[in-house]
Amino acid sequence: MTSATGDKEGNVRRAVALIRAAAVDGADLVVLPEFFNVEYFPQHRDYAYLDYAEPLDGPSLSAIAAVCAEEKVGAVATIFERSGPGAYYDTAVFFGRDGNQLGEYRKTHPAAVYSLEKIYFRFGSKFPTFSFDGWRIGLMICYDAFFPEVARTLALRGAELIIAPFAAPRHPVWRELHISRAFENGCFLLVCNKVGKEDDWEFSGQSLIVSPGGEVLSSASDKNEEVISADIDQRDVDQWRRKYPMYRDRRPDLYSALVCATEDL
Repeated sequence: MTSATGDKEGNVRRAVALIRAAAVDGADLVVLPEFFNVEYFPQHRDYAYLDYAEPLDGPSLSAIAAVCAEEKVGAVATIFERSGPGAYYDTAVFFGRDGNQLGEYRKTHPAAVYSLEKIYFRFGSKFPTFSFDGWRIGLMICYDAFFPEVARTLALRGAELIIAPFAAPRHPVWRELHISRAFENGCFLLVCNKVGKEDDWEFSGQSLIVSPGGEVLSSASDKNEEVISADIDQRDVDQWRRKYPMYRDRRPDLYSALVCATEDL
């Protein structure tokens, strides 16, 4: 999806239309990209963009809740959240088929590689998982995927499917990165990225659905808006983890360097 600059209401209407289109195609769970309702504002440094933030019961997510209830689908939608005075997060919200919020995940690694996310919002510190249609599902957002600890933590907490909303420009190892995250954790991975130009940034699209074995089940255009889908089977998670028993062979007793203080390395 591409989000138009300065047109939050129009972007929300577009997202609702795309959710309806996915539902007509038979989708059970629909995922929108990071900051679906506004242009990717962290490419700029201007605190006026703080006015884009909304509470979790604000108009953008209320519209997503309504379409989920109407179409009887689940959804993941990511917004710039205002949780209180001076408290902002990049937050993905999980909706059930009745439109109720099942919970939220706040981005734990705000990016400061090319963008300016760290001047706008705090980092989250929790890795919840969610139950949906008998699946256990985890969320991460964009730059989080560059840290293998995030996906592994979600998988250790039972995630069979990991969902990752993105707002990312072209990256040289895009497919390889997500194939690796799916394979090394033996889970399905669904990536939904922005596409097209928003102000000065060109987003790369190429949304993906990857199997536990690293097979790309479906992929999207790198230039145009598109709805992609795939049928996924929970039994594949168990079968792949039996074939590659990395959870049996993990040695957490050897990994203390991962959690020691930076100064002690």
